[in-house]
Amino acid sequence: MKKAKMISAGLMCLMLSAFSVFPSEAAEKVTPGDVNGDGTINIVDYIRLKKHFISGADNGNSDEGSDVNSDGAITSADLTALRNILLNVTDPGSSNTEEPVTEYPIDESCILEPKGTIHTGEGTFYGGGYVGGCAMLDPVSTDYWIVAMNLEDYADARLAGAYLEVTGELGTINMLVTDLLPEGKKGDLDLYVDAFPLIAPVEKGRVPVSWKIVPLDIADKVPVSYRFKEGSSEFWCGVQLLDHRYPIAKLEYLNDDGEFVEIERRRYNYFESMEMGPGPFTFRATDIYGQVIVDRDIPLVLDEKIEGKSQFPV
Repeated sequence: MKKAKMISAGLMCLMLSAFSVFPSEAAEKVTPGDVNGDGTINIVDYIRLKKHFISGADNGNSDEGSDVNSDGAITSADLTALRNILLNVTDPGSSNTEEPVTEYPIDESCILEPKGTIHTGEGTFYGGGYVGGCAMLDPVSTDYWIVAMNLEDYADARLAGAYLEVTGELGTINMLVTDLLPEGKKGDLDLYVDAFPLIAPVEKGRVPVSWKIVPLDIADKVPVSYRFKEGSSEFWCGVQLLDHRYPIAKLEYLNDDGEFVEIERRRYNYFESMEMGPGPFTFRATDIYGQVIVDRDIPLVLDEKIEGKSQFPV
C-alpha cells in the first residue's frame, strides 16, 4: 500500500510538472497582440487576426498573442483590443472615436507646387458642373461656386475637388473644381455662369484671371470621406475621396501582406482596383503637398458617403 501511494505521488508530481500553468524559465513569453510571435506588435498582426475571423485560418498565429485582452478566449473582442493598441487608445471601452493625431513623413514625390502658387489664364463661363461634371462630384452643394479646369492643370483628376481662390477685375471668389475644360490652355478656367459676374463684367465673356489653390473651407469641421462607385465589389472596386483639405495626389490600400499598394487613378476622379478584396480597407492618401493621412476600417458600402477619422493638416 505504501509503495502504491509512493508511485501515485510520483505520477502526480510528474503530471503537475508537465501541465503546470507556470511557464518554464526556458519558455519565451509572447506579448498579447503579437499575433505572429515575431516580437513586435504592428499592422501585420492585425491583418493576421482579422483573416482568422474572415476565413478561419490561423496562419501560424500564436494563441497567447491572439488573446489580446487576456480573457482566455480568442474572439472579435481581441480584434478590437488590438486595433486600440495600434491606435494608442488607452481605454478600449472609451466612446472616443477620434483618430489619434499622427504625423507621417512628407512624400516629396507627390509635391505638385509650393503652397500659395499663383496661376494665370483666361476666364469664361458656362452653365454646367453641378450635375454631370467630369470629376463626378455631383450632387455638389449649391453653397459652392463651381468651375471647370483646363486639361493640363487638371492633370488626370489630380486637381479634381480642388478649392480655388479666383480673382478677376471685379473681385475674388472661392470655387470648387468639378469639371473639365478640354479646349482651355494652361491656367484657363470656365466659371459657372452666375459666378462670372462676381469677378468681371459679363458682357466681356473672356477675361484675364488669376487663381491659387486654397484649403477647403469646411476641412476644420469634417474628416476626409470615401464614396465607392456603383458596381464595386471584392472583385473590382472604385473609390473616390471627398472633403479633403487639399487635392489628392495618390491613394494606396493596405494589402494582406501588410504592404501599401498604389491604386490607379481615372480621369473621372475615381481610384480603381481589381485586387483590393472585400474590405474593410486601410487607406493611405497623400495630397499635392506630400502630406499623408491614414484611415482604417473603411467598409465597402455602396450608395453612402463614409466618413474617415483623418484630415490633412493646414
